[in-house]
Amino acid sequence: MTNIILCGGSGTRLWPISRALMPKQFIKLFDNKSLFQLTVERNQSECSNFLIVSNAEQYFLASDQMGDLDIDKEHQDSKFLLEPVGRNTAPAIALACFALDKEEIVLVTPSDHLIKDEVAYDKVISRAVKLAKEDNLVTFGIKPEFPETGFGYIEADGESVKAFKEKPDEQTAKEYLEAGNYYWNSGMFAFKAGIFLEELEKYSPEIYNTSKHAYINANNEDMIRVLHKDMANIPEDSIDYAVMEKSDKVKVVSSQIGWSDLGSFDALSEEYEKDENGNTIDSNLIAMNSKENFVYTSNRMVTLADVDDLIVVDTPDALLVSKKGSSQKIKDIVQELKGRESELHHIHLTAHRPWGTYTILEESEHYKIKRIVVKPSKRLSLQKHYHRSEHWIIVSGTALVTVGAKETLVKANESTYIPMGEIHRLENPGKIDVVLIEAQVGDYLGEDDIVRLQDDFKRV
Repeated sequence: MTNIILCGGSGTRLWPISRALMPKQFIKLFDNKSLFQLTVERNQSECSNFLIVSNAEQYFLASDQMGDLDIDKEHQDSKFLLEPVGRNTAPAIALACFALDKEEIVLVTPSDHLIKDEVAYDKVISRAVKLAKEDNLVTFGIKPEFPETGFGYIEADGESVKAFKEKPDEQTAKEYLEAGNYYWNSGMFAFKAGIFLEELEKYSPEIYNTSKHAYINANNEDMIRVLHKDMANIPEDSIDYAVMEKSDKVKVVSSQIGWSDLGSFDALSEEYEKDENGNTIDSNLIAMNSKENFVYTSNRMVTLADVDDLIVVDTPDALLVSKKGSSQKIKDIVQELKGRESELHHIHLTAHRPWGTYTILEESEHYKIKRIVVKPSKRLSLQKHYHRSEHWIIVSGTALVTVGAKETLVKANESTYIPMGEIHRLENPGKIDVVLIEAQVGDYLGEDDIVRLQDDFKRV
């Protein structure tokens, strides 16, 4: 069985922790592991292979985080499928299924869900596989614990699906809960790759045909890279709308597995340990005469006095304060940030790149200072800038620096200067990280002022 892991989504409801270039599935929220890593660990005992569907930016995050895990050799050669633009779950799953034998059983899972009861999880997977081998499309239904209005629902008759329901209002959600035969739609599925493609062709032929064309045209060397024009031609739709709501082959497996999609800070707060007053336990929190507060902070001290039922999320460049129960409105805040053309919804002060990371230490109108870390055997693209010059000061390690036609080894406590418009590159030929401070000076300091002439990671 192959686990198709869907890594799309930006997790806007967990802003400012989650950003477009560091979405919630890659943030290490539990015991220094991310939800993506927990998904891989959980499913390596269930599946023989992974096929990870991601965009180009997230590929490097996923690849690095897989490398940090203690997984067996069989799973270390997992395949990646890179989407240049997201078209929702139906095309993503279709492209993955085209890459597999039609008889292969696939377990489709999001990368950003938490599952705490792995014994129960193993049992429901076994039942789903049995149904999938009988040519069914299997979905996993979560027994609702309260009238949630943020999930879609599945109306069931035993293991048969009667109907899929849209996100309800509160009164309808209460009726679903009382009826006893409704499940939360988990977004997890199991089926034969060929059966899914047959049903997709039957009920959504345009998605099927354009996805097949995109897969045939894709670069399939080290990973599956879909061309942008082909991906853009695929209609955008979810697996539920495209197939599951129309097919007569759908079954549902009741799944009481300690599941949460962690779609809000209210949901996340339930998973963190609390003190006797219901406040998050954190060494950087002082709460005086305050109770039932969720506080997430990276390294700064947060103090509360005479406040209850708050969500406080502190990151180096943004602070969120919300009432509990209102965290679903955070997606509206993200839209406001986009409208203001702010980068705060898009990227953290520390950004992850395929070669390492950079952290913005200080920024003004005409200068920017960064801390850059380049991993061993990695190098930046051969590039130039039209609007800025750069000064590099090596803090640790030894860098091989190209400026124009000249190559120089630059060691710790040494520096080099790159004039505006000059072709340059930095490489780490050693066995430890190269750490440097970069000072940029110019009239425009945006990340899009990079002209890449050569790049190991095929970026443009």
